[in-house]
Order: sequence, then structure tokens, then C-alpha cells
Amino acid sequence: MAAEVSFYTGVSDRLHFATRLLRKAYGSGAQVLVLGPASLLSRLDVALWTLEPTDFVPHLLVRSDVDAALLRATPIVLAERQDAAPHCRTVLNLGADFMADVAALDRVLEVLSSEPEQVQAGRRRYKAYREMGLDIKHHEVNA
Repeated sequence: MAAEVSFYTGVSDRLHFATRLLRKAYGSGAQVLVLGPASLLSRLDVALWTLEPTDFVPHLLVRSDVDAALLRATPIVLAERQDAAPHCRTVLNLGADFMADVAALDRVLEVLSSEPEQVQAGRRRYKAYREMGLDIKHHEVNA
């Protein structure tokens, strides 16, 4: 089964939106790998730790080598590389790069603001996913 790709565009606060998606994914039992640059992942880590106690989302920010058992047991993994958490079947991509290795995934979530560089990078990824024959859904957020 090919991965389902969902694009969320026009997102004014990507970190806040990502925390909402991750709470929902955690509630459904999904294991999610969040990809992005180190600075953005650090800010997301802080945002997840400062949620209300009732909204707690167990997660791990991968900075170097991590115990494999801890990695597999953690539902949300924040990392700069896709190979950091091969057990995750859902990827939330906050980076600018296209993920070439989507064959083993169930879902790919792309969160984009309205900033020109994000729009252009998102268009390149959308085209690449479409050329791979993946099912793509588009959600205009405007918030």
C-alpha cells in the first residue's frame, strides 16, 4: 500500500499546528517521526514539553546515538534524518527536503506556511509525490 500524503498549507504557526497534529496522532496510537532542522526541532521539543499536563505527548529529541529500545518505545521521535526512526510508519515533515524513501510509510504529513520559500519547496515535494503515484490530499488551513 502506498503512503497517503497530506499537505497542510497556509499555516501561520507551524509549531502550534504540529503540536495539534502530534496530539491527535498520539491519541490514535501512531508512532510519528518528525523531520526538520535542528533549530526547529528544538523549539518543537520545548513546545511539546510546555503543553497542558492533560495534553502531554511523550516524545524524544534525537541528538546523537539513542538506545534502540527507548527509540522504539517512544511514540513521537524528533530527528533530522529519516533513518533515525525506521520503525515509524508516519512522518511529519517540517523540513525543506523531499523524502525519497516513502515506500515503507503509511502517511506523510507536510506542514507549510505561506512564506515563499516554503511554498516553492512544498510545490517541488508535491510534484515529486505525484510523480511517484502517491495519494495526495491538500488542506488549506489559513490560520
